[in-house]
Amino acid sequence: MGGYPLGSMKIKELFGKGRPVFSFEFFPPKDDAGVESLFETVKNLKELNPSFVSVTYGAGGSTRRKTVEITKRIKQEIGIEAMAHLTCVGHSRDEIAEVLDEIEAAGVENVIALRGDPPRGQTEFVPHPDGFRHANELVTFIRSRKSFCLAAAGYPEGHPEAPSKEADLANLKRKVDAGADFIITQLFFDNRDYFDFVKRARATGIQLPIVPGIMPITDVAQIKRFTQMCGAKIPPPLLAELEAAEGNREAVTEVGIRHSTNQCEELLRNGAPGTHFYTLNKSLSTRIILSEVKSRLYSGSR
Repeated sequence: MGGYPLGSMKIKELFGKGRPVFSFEFFPPKDDAGVESLFETVKNLKELNPSFVSVTYGAGGSTRRKTVEITKRIKQEIGIEAMAHLTCVGHSRDEIAEVLDEIEAAGVENVIALRGDPPRGQTEFVPHPDGFRHANELVTFIRSRKSFCLAAAGYPEGHPEAPSKEADLANLKRKVDAGADFIITQLFFDNRDYFDFVKRARATGIQLPIVPGIMPITDVAQIKRFTQMCGAKIPPPLLAELEAAEGNREAVTEVGIRHSTNQCEELLRNGAPGTHFYTLNKSLSTRIILSEVKSRLYSGSR
């Protein structure tokens, strides 16, 4: 193949250029039809000129090959910079080294290093006997072998397993000290949580870009489930609005779009380096939100 449509690019180089870094997250579908549908979604979102996209990694490495393959295809065929997720779940050091080799061979230079969630049916994370227990160990391992640009996860409301926000922030500092290049946060719906998180991170000496993670709400039961799992909260006024619209998907989606649009505008006007959208492999809400946000920011309207 005569070279990649995109030259090699490390995402960390995109920050500090005076414009927001917008990105989208996708997950590998279960079947071929889902993959083709995903690529239609990615093509639709390409018109918005995202800085990069990321592709998640299944528990226990269940989507390992799909993650690498889809990340590679997005970069080579669609021409958007891509980042592969990598977790510690169910993998030995040798297996993680193999995945890193596969990512590198695919021409992908960006990885987000995560501990990962326990596989379905398990309530707590159990490391592989020859693997890693924490994300900072994975970052250290990758740094010792490859020159990838590395992202790490941050939790504005604290990781659900952390005994306190202070302990959680200490864990983030370990990931940064191990060699992470930038941070993407877990989803949140109250911007005060993000601004407080950034302030506390800066106070501990973390100076890396901290990109807020945004999830457009389209389904009330689904977002309640997600927030319960990840430890985020839905502000009472937003929850009341969602519950009033429940049963009408279009109305729920409109509430989600309005909230995320206002959220993004406030974040970007107050120093956030960009926004990372958890798309759930859908394009409509993200397209509307990002188009409106760009219009407000670049036209100077409020």
